[in-house]
Amino acid sequence: MVHSLSLWVLPVSCCSTVAPSSDLSVQYKHGRPVLALPLPSRQEKCLFHLRPMLSTVSDLIQDIQREDPGVTASVLSTDGVRIASATSLYTLINKDFQLCINGVVYNIKAAAAAETTPSQAMRNEADIKDMVHMMHTALNLPGHHLMKERQLRQKLDVLKAELVPLEQMKTHLAIRAEHRSSRALWAGLALLSVQGGALAWLTWWVYSWDIMEPVTYFLTYGTSMSIYAYYVLTKQDYVYPEAKDRQFLHYFYRGAKKQKFNVEKYNTLRDELASVEDDLRRLRNPNQLQLPVEEIRTNSQAALP
Repeated sequence: MVHSLSLWVLPVSCCSTVAPSSDLSVQYKHGRPVLALPLPSRQEKCLFHLRPMLSTVSDLIQDIQREDPGVTASVLSTDGVRIASATSLYTLINKDFQLCINGVVYNIKAAAAAETTPSQAMRNEADIKDMVHMMHTALNLPGHHLMKERQLRQKLDVLKAELVPLEQMKTHLAIRAEHRSSRALWAGLALLSVQGGALAWLTWWVYSWDIMEPVTYFLTYGTSMSIYAYYVLTKQDYVYPEAKDRQFLHYFYRGAKKQKFNVEKYNTLRDELASVEDDLRRLRNPNQLQLPVEEIRTNSQAALP
């Protein structure tokens, strides 16, 4: 009797006994930090693009759970201490840490210093903020310039409207003060002429030089005392142009008091007008945006013929 032998072929599944590597690292691609994590449901790695300055540990865990809803994740330090969810990713990825996914602990290493890119060379938050501010300024500068120039023009019109009546009154007071100071100068010249003529008449027609010499001496001494008294009272040398300007201001302020002209308000409006004009000049010339106002005024005055 011949016995037949039937063979049953059973399917055999081969499984790797080698555990996946638990050592991972943060890599930089195109200037941004990237973390490749193995997800349990997919049995493959998934790239997570990190945002160090905007995200926290809680955001990283939410991103992992969004890719794999069945994942339970937590972030630990290298000593096994749990890291708070509010910790910034910028603080986290600058040093080694651990990521626990469904009980499997992965050792995450910070990026090597040799792999840094120009974007990673910014080591502190202030550098990032400066870069963001420069980008925002570059994108919004034209519109901001137009809006700022419109505001400055409106303010300039308001200041000019307020200054028109004050300028008219100031011009009127300046003309009257100039006339009075000029009359005072002519009166001084007339007084000196009369004095010289009187001394000549007394010397040659009434008395002799022997009698008039002491008189002229005391007149000269009295004039010296008057000049010294002027210095004591004004703390200025008696120089004719400066004396005329002082007389002009005396008549001007006396007239302003009578006409109730507010000199302080006028000066304040003039200063504001000059400031607005300087701001407009800086907006119209991009090369002067970073210059101080004092340097712009100096350059403007130097450019005048």
